[in-house]
Amino acid sequence: MSMFCYQCQEAAKGEGCTIKGVCGKTDEVAALQDVLLFVSKGIANVNQLAAENDMASKAAYKFMVDALFITITNANFDANKIVAKIKDGIALRDALKAELADKGIEVTNTDHSISYKGDSMEDFLKVAPAIGILSIENEDIRSLKELLTYGVKGMAAYAEHAFNLGYENNDVAEFMQKALVATTNKEITADELVGLVLECGKNGVDVMALLDKANTESYGNPEITSVNIGVRNNPAILISGHDLKDMEELLKQTDGTGVDVYTHSEMLPANYYPAFKKYEHFVGNYGNAWWKQKEEFETFNGPILFTTNCIVPPADSYKNRVYTTGASGFDGCTHIADRTEGKQKDFSAIIEHAKKCAAPIEIETGEIIGGFAHNQVLQLADKVVDAVKGGAIKKFVVMAGCDGRMNNRNYYTDFANELPDDTVILTAGCAKYRYNKLPLGDIGGIPRVLDAGQCNDSYSLAVTALKLQEVFGLDDINDLPIVYNIAWYEQKAVIVLLALLSLGVKNINLGPTLPAFLSPNVANILIENFGIGGITTVEEDIKSMILS
Repeated sequence: MSMFCYQCQEAAKGEGCTIKGVCGKTDEVAALQDVLLFVSKGIANVNQLAAENDMASKAAYKFMVDALFITITNANFDANKIVAKIKDGIALRDALKAELADKGIEVTNTDHSISYKGDSMEDFLKVAPAIGILSIENEDIRSLKELLTYGVKGMAAYAEHAFNLGYENNDVAEFMQKALVATTNKEITADELVGLVLECGKNGVDVMALLDKANTESYGNPEITSVNIGVRNNPAILISGHDLKDMEELLKQTDGTGVDVYTHSEMLPANYYPAFKKYEHFVGNYGNAWWKQKEEFETFNGPILFTTNCIVPPADSYKNRVYTTGASGFDGCTHIADRTEGKQKDFSAIIEHAKKCAAPIEIETGEIIGGFAHNQVLQLADKVVDAVKGGAIKKFVVMAGCDGRMNNRNYYTDFANELPDDTVILTAGCAKYRYNKLPLGDIGGIPRVLDAGQCNDSYSLAVTALKLQEVFGLDDINDLPIVYNIAWYEQKAVIVLLALLSLGVKNINLGPTLPAFLSPNVANILIENFGIGGITTVEEDIKSMILS
């Protein structure tokens, strides 16, 4: 077998993974993910016809969201679970076709995704080469279709988190379906795809606003919080990923059991929400960004729960302590089933496992400060405005996004260290682990690193920027004293980028490398129309972004 995948920043040689993913996925898993996406496109086509006849299926929308999330980088490496999902998708698609036929409505679209009939892993692996990325011959069309697909994958992740809290947006669901249908259109033009990519950004803003509403109405507005990074002498569970509903249910079920709970990586911002602070056994955060998990999971000693993506293939020494749930999965790890209507997920197995484990080994001590989502920052607006008007703050630097394991990401630590003392970093996502423990101090009581939260909380940074634009009476958001130096890794960062573009933000620096899936012509479109640029050296970038 062979594979081709270039959806993340670590694509081999900056071109694409062709033997095994740098993320750790095998060619088999890569092929099955391609087929799951292919089947989802078939469902999208059939359900679009159903929608045109007032027969749209909510189950179809939910399937597309789940499937897109499963295929995101570092989410699911379990071939058998992906096979089962493909089979479910084919059954759902065919049931929709049968419902249409019963109404005398014929599906005339001849795209292969609508008629494909495989029913085994062997069948799926055979069809994969014919329906993968490289099956699109025109490089620019391929690039734009993939950019659209990756944006929609990022949207799906945020939509699923909101859905788990009971919040939905039909317009967002319909756009995801529309985008998947567009990727099967062999006659679509580059201009039409560019329009859809920009529309994707607008819907990205909407889905992040939806998730922000879901999180804050469910758990309160994040508050400025000092988060403990030390440990206690109790057995514990480490929860990773992004899903706050899982966080809530785990805290409820561990309450009174003698088992502590720590957050890991992108779950750190759970510490900022008022609803979670009432749990005495919620201790703080353990470790750093996702890519350090192999060494840090060894010392944690207890079980680890992955609620979403950011899995690194686990070492045998702790694999039996790794649990997955939701869209995440890894072959050989225990998977905790989805919640059924009106009931919580059952975390009893991981809780009982934790009771038998030693307490975590302390790897650091102290505290880190976060909780600067838009509601909290706006409460500080007068203080911030006075600092800007008085010259104490010269520039804000948005350094949101993702972290990764490559050495060239040390750039972001060095960049933060070298920033002048009159600059403030606005951050969200796991990119913050490159600088959120640096002793950067404050400006008149305003910390020089303002952490809004998870990657989806990049929405908070946009809201903050728009509010500052209003306060300063500016016509153009780009006239604010804000520059953007964003790190990316996977598809949620893609939708954040497209969302910022849809809000009119220009001159974003994106690194550590530009996406491999951008053809030269598509890259030029982004450069010429939006001023998208890469990074160079810390010295040169400080000079061009901050001192110019």
